[in-house]
Amino acid sequence: MGTNAVEQAAPAAAAEDATPSGTPARTGLLIIGASQSGVQLAVSLRALGFDEHITLLGDEDHRPYQRPALSKEFLQGTVESESLIFRSNEYWAEHNVDLIKGEYIVKIDKEADGSGVAYSSSGGQFPFKRLALTVGARARKLEIEGGDLDGVLYLRNADDALALKARVGDAQDVVVIGGGFIGLEAASSLQKMGKNVTVLEFGPRLVGRAVGEETAEYFLQAHRARGLDIRLATSAKRFTANDAPGGAGRTVSGVELQDGTVLPAQIVLIGIGVIPNTQLAEQLGLAVDNGIVVDRFALASDGTTVAIGDCANMPNPVPGSAPGERIRLESVNNAIEHAKVAAYSLTGRREEYAGIPWFWSNQADLKLQIAGLCNGYDQTVLRRDAERGKFSVLYYRQGRIIAADCVNAPLDFMAVKNALAKGQNIPAEAAADPATPLKTITTDS
Repeated sequence: MGTNAVEQAAPAAAAEDATPSGTPARTGLLIIGASQSGVQLAVSLRALGFDEHITLLGDEDHRPYQRPALSKEFLQGTVESESLIFRSNEYWAEHNVDLIKGEYIVKIDKEADGSGVAYSSSGGQFPFKRLALTVGARARKLEIEGGDLDGVLYLRNADDALALKARVGDAQDVVVIGGGFIGLEAASSLQKMGKNVTVLEFGPRLVGRAVGEETAEYFLQAHRARGLDIRLATSAKRFTANDAPGGAGRTVSGVELQDGTVLPAQIVLIGIGVIPNTQLAEQLGLAVDNGIVVDRFALASDGTTVAIGDCANMPNPVPGSAPGERIRLESVNNAIEHAKVAAYSLTGRREEYAGIPWFWSNQADLKLQIAGLCNGYDQTVLRRDAERGKFSVLYYRQGRIIAADCVNAPLDFMAVKNALAKGQNIPAEAAADPATPLKTITTDS
């Protein structure tokens, strides 16, 4: 995301919001986190007729942008940074939203009525009547020797993507640590760009937290057939370095594995998951447990603050979930739908978050779409059409469909997603025939 795509938006001047005594006056809503969920919250509020002032504040020096393309199209250069921007500066001005960039909030003073003042590391003060935390998550760090070497990178935001993109041209060997979605997407992109790519996964299979064994095995074989060197149950011991002449700097040269093998690498890209950003919530005394704990209306434990998206731990939104079951979701769909629920809360309405989570991941020519959550399945049905390159796994619990992984099979994905949303079932026996369209065998019982 180059600077040409992130020109300065008009900042809110805290001085103009001050009372004669110098104490910042309480203004409208402050959204901390210029993320997908933060943008959606502002947009949804205006659609609902919310007319109070909104400040949308982010710690990056970029206008709000779409993240999914960073590991794929943006890295490969098939899309320009400007096309990833959510809204124009004119949109924010026309809708009375002050977009603040490059301000990192370090402290919040909040009153019982929900109002308060947020303080940034630069000394800025941002008053509010209500607070929304859309602070997302940060990359989990790999703490091993050499982790601070030049060329050891992560891919979570635009600056990470720019740093990776700047190094790719001079690199031939890349080691990707982590066989999850981000790791495999980036590995596929880098391989397409002509790099020798090795993927190291600590666990026994790929994408272990998101898909079942059949889907994991399918991706393993498919990626290996496309030339990716994937090593399961493998971890790095340390990163080796090239010392620059005169000691000017140290650049990564390889990855030493636990068995002593050294893989050459001019780039090491680490993607081993994320950690929800709960620092501000903890400072405010909000309940935190693998994210900021919220109710079905996106309200935090103080009853006034809303927390949305990757940073929020919420009641499982899937209809029929066990009472008390909670979950934290990392997806664009969740960021959007959760923000809509929070917008209702901020306008005085109570609309429970209930829906079917869905996800996607594009890896080379493999287009994975996931509907529902496969947690607790006791039966799977495999649908495979090798001639057309389609593959689906349907997950069942006590005879009812609960989720599906669909690779290059959009009709299967839509059929399962629609059935789950309507409380319908897709009988397992009939679904086993890959030639049978799932939508034709969906039942109401």
